[in-house]
Amino acid sequence: MMSKLLLILHTIIHLRPIQIRYQLWYRVRKMWRKISGFKYPISIRKEGYPLQFTSWIDKNKSLNENKFTFLNLSKSFEVSKIHWNEPQHGKLWTYNLNYMDYLLQADMDKETGMALIGYYIQNLNQYSEGLEPYPIALRSINWIKFISRHRHCEERPKGVTRQPYALNSIASSLFAQYQILLDNLEYHLLGNHLLEDGFSLLFGAFYFKDNTLYKKAKEIITVELGEQILGDGAHFELSPMYHQIILDRLLDCINLVQNNQRFVDQDKHLQFMRAKAKNMLRWLNNITFSNGESPLLNDSAPGIASTPKQLNAYATSLNFELETLNAELGSSGYRRFNGTNYECILDIGHIGPSYQPGHAHADTFAFVLNINNKPIFVDSGISTYEANKIRLSERGTAAHNTVTVSGANSSKIWSSFRVAQRAYVEVINDTENVITAKHNGYKKNETLHQREWNFDSKVLSISDSLIGKNRVGLAHFHFASGVNPFIENNRIHIEDTQIHFSQKNNIKLIKTSIPNGYNQHQENYKIEVLFNEQLTTTIKIC
Repeated sequence: MMSKLLLILHTIIHLRPIQIRYQLWYRVRKMWRKISGFKYPISIRKEGYPLQFTSWIDKNKSLNENKFTFLNLSKSFEVSKIHWNEPQHGKLWTYNLNYMDYLLQADMDKETGMALIGYYIQNLNQYSEGLEPYPIALRSINWIKFISRHRHCEERPKGVTRQPYALNSIASSLFAQYQILLDNLEYHLLGNHLLEDGFSLLFGAFYFKDNTLYKKAKEIITVELGEQILGDGAHFELSPMYHQIILDRLLDCINLVQNNQRFVDQDKHLQFMRAKAKNMLRWLNNITFSNGESPLLNDSAPGIASTPKQLNAYATSLNFELETLNAELGSSGYRRFNGTNYECILDIGHIGPSYQPGHAHADTFAFVLNINNKPIFVDSGISTYEANKIRLSERGTAAHNTVTVSGANSSKIWSSFRVAQRAYVEVINDTENVITAKHNGYKKNETLHQREWNFDSKVLSISDSLIGKNRVGLAHFHFASGVNPFIENNRIHIEDTQIHFSQKNNIKLIKTSIPNGYNQHQENYKIEVLFNEQLTTTIKIC
């Protein structure tokens, strides 16, 4: 009991006052509304106005012949009998069902899409997940884009001033949902959730020509983009997957504002959003490997977000001039070195953001390495958001290419999205070829971990030092699936690459598994190297 209280204490001390205030307010209000029998109206009469768009990035195919597939798990429903609260595959799967991204998959026709929206509206009062703010925010954008894509299918006959019944019914439901969103904006969470709320309100403002929605949308987007996009262009949750998701949505908002004239001051807001998107594109292109893949750092999984190639093409269609400058990675805490035929990305940053680290891992000083455009050492990403041992393991230090002491995590991750005590990093040397830093994540063991990377055109050297009372460490190295290392003469060999460890006590080559997206794993190998006080890892690339 006491240990749980300490976990909670070390977690909430990092929260912002606005988060605590809204957490309390929403809880008290929920109890009062339950007693009083309060219910939101689910339809408010309001006319919508379909919008013009440049082509956007279609969503992944998730609906095929009445079978819905999200997170690599499937469930079949008749369109008229969808169980919108389906619990079988967990809450994230249910959320995806309610987001309705499938409305924007490439082969979605107007009749099926309209039927799906119609059945959703008919069942709107029978479930709760779909009326939570985040699903409302994402689903509303999808409805507006779908309706706007098919606007010519229901053009009003000449002389008719009212829109067709179907669109009128959808607009009334959608406007009611926007009122629920306005009343439940995610200030208790902040981070990407609140920013997505703002993006959605912007779509609602343009669709309904509504000044209240526009004012709140502009306020949230201005404040949150100013905070969430770091100086080097990274999204502050430091997950390439979420960076790509947010960038995709920001480009959608730019698409929206560029192609529809609704508000007097919208051009100024457009320029602000374009500047942020330009920085995000620069960071994405700097963190992306030459093979076009972005590393699976922190909470990331393949196949979820639009790819860097898709995002660059989308930006080009919106008249962005893509810069080829190799701008430096900085405030995100990531660094990159390109050798003759290898690329290395490493992490010397803090857990971030401090008040919303839900997608952060205990991965301080981890690195990833591609050789000859193939992944060798990988950050494996995640396979679940469920509160279980798998989630804790995938966020833990041993799941990353770094060092553990006494089996502990460098930062105290717990539950699905919580972090208590955190490792704090001191950067000692940060130059083009040498990067040195130390962290205090093992202060309970009275130990500091220092790691130095030395880069040469064909050699990467990593030196680990444990300073303090406990000087026994275990270094972890995770190979990509399909890489088949072997030990010979006390060295690890991978095709033309050799890995040598000095000052080691023991080397183990272990067959294990890593995530291959949500709810999937694949076999791989990892190395564990036991050492006392110091370990030097030399990777020679022929």
